[in-house]
Amino acid sequence: MHLTDPWWVYALRGVGVYLGLLVVLRLLGKRSFGEMTTFDIVVLMLVGGTLRTAIIGDDKSPLAPVIGVLAIFLLDKAVAWLCARWRGFDRVVEGKDSLLARDGRVVEGALRRHDMSEAAFRRALREKGLHELNDVAEARLEANGKISVLKAGRPVE
Repeated sequence: MHLTDPWWVYALRGVGVYLGLLVVLRLLGKRSFGEMTTFDIVVLMLVGGTLRTAIIGDDKSPLAPVIGVLAIFLLDKAVAWLCARWRGFDRVVEGKDSLLARDGRVVEGALRRHDMSEAAFRRALREKGLHELNDVAEARLEANGKISVLKAGRPVE
């Protein structure tokens, strides 16, 4: 279990990759992984494999990935702790919801801003049990990438 670099190098690499990936995912928008498709899973697997090298380099010891993953988990816990206690930080990390439709009408440009086709939006409505856009009181793209819909003043499950 001999490391080729000092232990803290793997911890810093893990933290750096976590922060970098967090920034990239925020820049890509809410829909990046809100509803996982086969394509999203393939991309996620490729990203994971690619980032492995960034975290542990050529080190073959079993300790290097453990240190990198531990650093990522600890940083993730710290980010979650900060998000729960500081609203401004939570908004930077998580983002905010976006109004897609209100009172039976799609908000002008809302679907395009979030790279969502009309067909994907209507599919989401059908998944919520709505057949017509006129049945929508309000539809939002939540910060987690999921679409929430209100019908007649109550949530659709």
